[in-house]
Amino acid sequence: MFSDEYGNRGTSFEHSYRCYPAAFIDKVCILLQPQLETGDKIIMPPSAIDRLASLHINYPMLFELRNDAADRVSHCGVLEFIAEEGTIYMPYWMMQNMILQEGDIVRVKNTTLPRGTYVKLQPHTQDFLDISNPKAMLETTLRNFTCLTTGDSIMVAYNNKKYYIDIIETKPANAITIVDTDCEVDLAPPLDYMKSALKKAKEAQANKEHKFNPFSGSGKRLDGKPLKYQSPSLYSPTPNGNSLSSAAPGSQRRSPQSQGNVVFGSDVYRTTEIRKGKELNRQPPQQEQPKFRAFMGKKYSLRG
Repeated sequence: MFSDEYGNRGTSFEHSYRCYPAAFIDKVCILLQPQLETGDKIIMPPSAIDRLASLHINYPMLFELRNDAADRVSHCGVLEFIAEEGTIYMPYWMMQNMILQEGDIVRVKNTTLPRGTYVKLQPHTQDFLDISNPKAMLETTLRNFTCLTTGDSIMVAYNNKKYYIDIIETKPANAITIVDTDCEVDLAPPLDYMKSALKKAKEAQANKEHKFNPFSGSGKRLDGKPLKYQSPSLYSPTPNGNSLSSAAPGSQRRSPQSQGNVVFGSDVYRTTEIRKGKELNRQPPQQEQPKFRAFMGKKYSLRG
């Protein structure tokens, strides 16, 4: 029943059990369910206490929990020794933390841990910060815990609400005991706050990369027919960052003046056009009409 592969025979306890959540406890032990779910203690069978009593172990009793199938390790204390033989009961949040299903095998081994001096916690949601004094609440609720292990996600209950918290750092070791010890508690920003801040930063970067370029669209006909000629945009972006487009080296454009058009703001008005080296003759100017002069007609006599 007992295995001593992790320690010397007669000085350590180790055994494999099938684990079940607190909801599976008999009606006789129904009063133990609230205590079991709000801490990190398990319920073991009576045979375990018989073995542990014969060992010279430190109190409170601390155990290492190992799920070999998922390569998960955590630590816990013990609440009672009233479980059926071959089984243990543990908090449901602890089963989730260790990736255990009902009836899965978990190895239990007694251990010793250093007293904790520092722990850094990270809530999953921002509503944890709505509590008037989160640190004071933690100091009260963590009294139901015996151990804290870096990488675990624990659950604390407050005002009929459950809060999940990640253990991201513990000192002086990766697993500590917090029984009868003065441990400094530090809080990191909630996970959902970090995710939302990262999302906003990515959106800002995306908006920065896709700047608005005015007059960069394409023309369309009102009748829906395709355009035969697409005029280049005067405000298309250029490699040098200017908004006005410039002609590529070696390319030639016909100015509006060469097409006989009037350019507003220009003092040049062409009446000739050069085509293939030939100059079209200018139209001859019209003859100026004589101006009207008053009293410049011939004289006539009434006598005839």
